[in-house]
Amino acid sequence: MSQVSLYVNIQDYFWLGEESEPPPVSEKSRSEGKDSCPISPETWEQWFSQWFQILNPDIPQAGSYELSLRLTDDTEIQQLNAEYRSVDAPTDVLAFATLEVGCPQLPAGVFSSESLYLGDIVISVETADRQAQQQGHSLKIELGWLAAHGLLHLLGWDHPDQQMLIQMLDQQVIMLQAVNLEVNAATIQVNLAEYSPTLLDE
Repeated sequence: MSQVSLYVNIQDYFWLGEESEPPPVSEKSRSEGKDSCPISPETWEQWFSQWFQILNPDIPQAGSYELSLRLTDDTEIQQLNAEYRSVDAPTDVLAFATLEVGCPQLPAGVFSSESLYLGDIVISVETADRQAQQQGHSLKIELGWLAAHGLLHLLGWDHPDQQMLIQMLDQQVIMLQAVNLEVNAATIQVNLAEYSPTLLDE
């Protein structure tokens, strides 16, 4: 795939909040988190663009691509998790893909002059912060790790079994290394342990 434009719509609900859009972020959540996002909108866009080039996804060609990244708290992601996955508990990341695996192959050039929306990634900063502390790395690395996982889901990757999960986690390591973020071995082991019992539920 040649050089393409990828636009990332950052919805920083955790640090900045949004007027008239419940649920509000509690003062407790803000005080336990960081003062501001450790990753700027420009950096997010650079990362996603690099990852997109590395992955070279087999998706319809378009003039440009778009996705949304929402940074939120445990309360909101729990609501989304309950509504869309029937799991009434917070999670670290959710991905809502516009392109489904096995979607019809469209004629070449259908999207060539249009923008193609890839979907939405939602990350709980509260959960990400806890996981970063547990795994001994920075919140920046954990947010990057979760965003990479979400992007893979948007592009059709999944982990129905342990072999596919290992391939997905290995790809995330490559993606983070490409943007100069190092992931320790503990992160891989923790993710294997976390996802393995629920592979059939994904």
